[in-house]
Amino acid sequence: MGGLASLSPTVRQYLLVTSNYWAFTLTDGALRMLVVLHFHGLGYTPLEIALLFLFYEFFGVVTNLVGGWLGAFLGLNKTMNIGLAMQVVALSMLLVPTSWLTVPWVMAAQALSGIAKDLNKMSAKSAIKLLVPNNAQSTLYKWVALLTGSKNTLKGAGFFLGGALLTLLGFQQAILVMAILLALVWLFSLVMLKKDLGKASSKPKFSDIFSKSRAVNALSAARLFLFGARDVWFVVALPVYLAVTFGWDHWHVGGFLALWIIGYGVVQSIAPKLTGKDSQHVPDGKTALLWAAILSTTPVLIALSLTFNIYPLAGLLGGLLLFGGLFAINSSLHSYLIVSYASEDGVSLDVGFYYMANAMGRLIGTVLSGWIYQTAGLTACLWLSALFIGMTAAISIALPTHAPRKTRATN
Repeated sequence: MGGLASLSPTVRQYLLVTSNYWAFTLTDGALRMLVVLHFHGLGYTPLEIALLFLFYEFFGVVTNLVGGWLGAFLGLNKTMNIGLAMQVVALSMLLVPTSWLTVPWVMAAQALSGIAKDLNKMSAKSAIKLLVPNNAQSTLYKWVALLTGSKNTLKGAGFFLGGALLTLLGFQQAILVMAILLALVWLFSLVMLKKDLGKASSKPKFSDIFSKSRAVNALSAARLFLFGARDVWFVVALPVYLAVTFGWDHWHVGGFLALWIIGYGVVQSIAPKLTGKDSQHVPDGKTALLWAAILSTTPVLIALSLTFNIYPLAGLLGGLLLFGGLFAINSSLHSYLIVSYASEDGVSLDVGFYYMANAMGRLIGTVLSGWIYQTAGLTACLWLSALFIGMTAAISIALPTHAPRKTRATN
């Protein structure tokens, strides 16, 4: 505690926000793996397990849209703490006897967890905008990249943690341990996080949840297609294809995807070194367009490898690694640009609208991943992914190539 108090107020708040986000993300990843493995062991079908996460994704859209307004109205410290508290409640809902763990009950718990996750993420991303001066865009990019990359690395680590806790403690004991630890983080956050962080100077109207900024709207549309392009083949089609075509068991599939997410997070963290050389050169719309165009080639190459049977396993796994690295850079660029474009007064309004588009892209991609794979196979999912990334690149043409705006004005 003494070491934390000796730091500058800005760094101290950044570390508090980041540690909150880290703790939440670790439990979120572990919870997902716990639910998948436990309910698979109880005999739930893959479709029933998928349904458990349907509301988790759906409420991400709603929460980001409304959560930005709540952050500006109540303050980001409150929305972050509300998210932590809701995750504790969601975990506690799974401590009931096994006979109570019906699909509707677990769907409700996952819905609450989805709301909590997006409140926490929106609050963390928005808070960084307020902790970095306008003339320090390079620092802003580095801080956003570190927060975003470390989140995904910890989410992958959470997959391993969930499997380990399930093996060592069992389902309910594992959930109980996570609930207690996260409750302690929540109590610490209540005491230490700056009061009224991110609260708008004037009471925001509910209609302000829809951004009036051309830059934010264009970036949000690009983000929707970007994440739709990932999830249209990654969420359902890829794991099933690895299991059915190459005979991988669920441990191999889960372990590989967890490692992929960890590596993805590492690349996100170092993205500023790859795209922003110094304080005089930070990313803009041209940078986003360039990296989206490069990314669009990877699903095409993988699809061709599978279509013509050219080392299909090596082509798929190698292409997936290349896709992950390039996608991480694109995602990190977008995460910086939205924080840069967002207005300081009521920053969460713009950030919340943007992450609503992100959640919508994930939802659309998830649904299409199952449907397209079932009707046309993985190759069709990859071609659709390439099309979506092409849309991202086309929309990126409209992104500003000059210094980002400083007010939430119509332009």
